[in-house]
Amino acid sequence: MSEPWLVIVGLTEDGLAGLPSASLAAIERAEIIFGGARHLDLVEAGARGRAWPIPFDIEPVLAQKGKSVVVLTSGDPFWYGAGSSLAAHLSPDEFRALPAPSVFSLVAAKFGWALQDTTCVGLHAAPFTILLPHLHQGTRLIVTLRDAEAVGLLGGWLSANGFGASTLHICERIGGPQERIRRSSASAVDALTCDKLVACAIELRGKRGLPRGFGLPDTAFASDGQITKRPIRAITLSTLAPRKGEVLWDLGAGSGSISVEWCLNGGTSHAVEQHATRAENIRQNAKTYGLEAALTLHLGDSLTTLAALPDPDAVFIGGGANAALIDAVITRLPEGARLVINAVTLETEALLVSEHATRGGQLMKIEISETEPLGRLRGWKAARPVLQWSYES
Repeated sequence: MSEPWLVIVGLTEDGLAGLPSASLAAIERAEIIFGGARHLDLVEAGARGRAWPIPFDIEPVLAQKGKSVVVLTSGDPFWYGAGSSLAAHLSPDEFRALPAPSVFSLVAAKFGWALQDTTCVGLHAAPFTILLPHLHQGTRLIVTLRDAEAVGLLGGWLSANGFGASTLHICERIGGPQERIRRSSASAVDALTCDKLVACAIELRGKRGLPRGFGLPDTAFASDGQITKRPIRAITLSTLAPRKGEVLWDLGAGSGSISVEWCLNGGTSHAVEQHATRAENIRQNAKTYGLEAALTLHLGDSLTTLAALPDPDAVFIGGGANAALIDAVITRLPEGARLVINAVTLETEALLVSEHATRGGQLMKIEISETEPLGRLRGWKAARPVLQWSYES
């Protein structure tokens, strides 16, 4: 088998001195070396060096196929690195990867933290809100940051979310001769001046974070009142059965609460809503929970929007259910996909009873009561019953 034309070399802050012989040999024989300016300086690339274009683009690398090319990355190229972007356009025999310890590994080793028990997140191009599901008393996080300013912003964000007492270990140029590590509370970290190459190891101290499972409080969402209420939402999500990487259609999404909780459980969602004010609430809720990349909003009518959506693993119709929409959805369902529809009106109940009689599936009536004052005593106040039809293709 011939040698691959591309070698992806992971670097740490000690440059050439920290590289194994295979990485050194690849750099030595390379005709062209791609990397950030700092990477090119660390390996003394000279005239062979090619700095990454801004904005980042792998096309200049792919254009050099047939030559001996090295791509330099920080640490492990397949952990928040360029490795996966390149590999997606190459066959396995076209490249070879020589990883170095990642920033996460170096930081964990510095503090003696078990990496498998530590949450590691890259925040170079992501909002702090993606940390929300991980905020909990006693949790350990390691995060990489885009620049020095982000350290103070992260401290302020943690404080605003009730975790100002958390301990931040600010790690600058970790693993190299200019390494520096300092400690601060999240609430005080904005007074520190940091290097641009920085990661934070965080020991969280504060309030309870988001609960695992289903059924966030209704007050956790921006809404005009058109929202699947907490108990019904928990049952609905249980029936939808989210799994990591699966795709949801949330048709007549209202506030998008079903989509948000689906995405928090590892999936992606396409929320369809025809009312502009409700669509804005969906956008706000996605932003609040750092789900802009996972939750895609479509403004328009559900039936006419279906053609633009990828095949689903599950579909929830929360509003606007009718026979034509149900027919169109079931036509698109792949084998094993789930459909769940909730009805609160007699007309929609009749439709679901008819669909159940024709297609099968499961019907469940959900009736919930809560206590309320009744004079000097207490009594039960019943919510409107919900009829839920679930169907699997």
